Amino acid sequence: MTQSAAALIAATRFGFAARGDDLGTIASNPHQWVVGQLRSAPAPLPGELPSSASVVTQILERRRDKGDDAARKEFGQTMRQIYLAEVEARLAAAADSDTPLLERLTQFWSNHFTVSALRPIVTGLCGAFEREAIRPHVTGRFSDMLLAAESHPAMLLYLDNAVSIGPESMAGERTGRGLNENLGREILELHTLGVDGGYTQDDVEALARILTGWSLARLVEPDPGTFMFRERAHEPGAKTLLGRRYAEDGRNEGVAALRDLAAHPATAHHIATKLARHFIADKPPADAVARIAATFQQSGGDLARVTEAVAHEDAVWREPLAKVRTPNELVIASCRVAQWTPKPPLIAGSLRVLDQLPYHAPQPSGWPDDAASWISPEAVLRRAQWCEAFADRMPDPPDAAALVGATLGDGASAESVDAIRAAPSRRTAVALLLASPEFQRR
Repeated sequence: MTQSAAALIAATRFGFAARGDDLGTIASNPHQWVVGQLRSAPAPLPGELPSSASVVTQILERRRDKGDDAARKEFGQTMRQIYLAEVEARLAAAADSDTPLLERLTQFWSNHFTVSALRPIVTGLCGAFEREAIRPHVTGRFSDMLLAAESHPAMLLYLDNAVSIGPESMAGERTGRGLNENLGREILELHTLGVDGGYTQDDVEALARILTGWSLARLVEPDPGTFMFRERAHEPGAKTLLGRRYAEDGRNEGVAALRDLAAHPATAHHIATKLARHFIADKPPADAVARIAATFQQSGGDLARVTEAVAHEDAVWREPLAKVRTPNELVIASCRVAQWTPKPPLIAGSLRVLDQLPYHAPQPSGWPDDAASWISPEAVLRRAQWCEAFADRMPDPPDAAALVGATLGDGASAESVDAIRAAPSRRTAVALLLASPEFQRR
């Protein structure tokens, strides 16, 4: 493979899109450009964004006061404003970053631990979840990210663990309320072992019992809106999960169980498969998955080393433009290349039209990561229409004829280059670049 082709892969598959003279800079050592970014965690997002605790406090106050229609409307508008600010900051970070791999990893892991605003209660919390539980850990230990994600207020609300009560706990015997298995099930099926990870329904119930008491502090308690372990709601007694016995130990039971799940071989394989699918191909080579999984286990889930192992795979560098961009990736790449980002309502509107509204994954499994899910005939048409609308809104469209080489290098086909050069206007040329088959892939 030529250095220019490798530079295109690095910029598009490990970043979002090449901009300016990126390809020339990366071409000197594409692999080092990738792994060099793994020496630190992503920088905090710019601007003043609310903590999850402050948002949960507003939710609790709203539930306590109830209020009239005007108050409900005002609360909804406040949550939407928070949501749009988070969308703007997230997109700006990805579009402007000099370490785009870290932004890609943040979004990858946020999707792995999906918290979706399809449940309105977490609309204002999705961005805080990503900033607080995911972003600091993308080059750290998987076990630390797992603990941060499962104990975060957004996850506890999204999957109902905040109201899960051990049937034989003091609270369970007093109220008659019982166990909610949602969080336990999704941890096993989606976040750790995977659907084929060898667990049973008994294990789902055992993990749900272990996690009873993982809840949120109320308004009248210290630090309202933050994680709180409720001893009275915790199921007493020993529990057996995947053949291992966990003695009664309150919150520590959950911590121990999650750390054991993070170290399980099935988790290593599940994570390796998802990373290989994201960075290599929709159907990644089995030997690549095995090597990445081995690094996961040998390193104790060190995600910087695991990501570096992905970058070491020959298959990553074998075929430029092997993956289809998701709508979210298309929008980020377009903003990055054009060096222009629309206002937050337009960003959200664009991604709603393209069927990937930020933080609105349809299920806890997150957004799909394969071409078949994103390139139906209707979806391709909407993409072309969006590219035209994006170019039309630009206040000062760049010269796409010059931009195509900087963006796609030798990856642009002669047909695409000729069409862009023959375009009657800069806006049309930009639209043709963004809609070109090469730009739709990474």
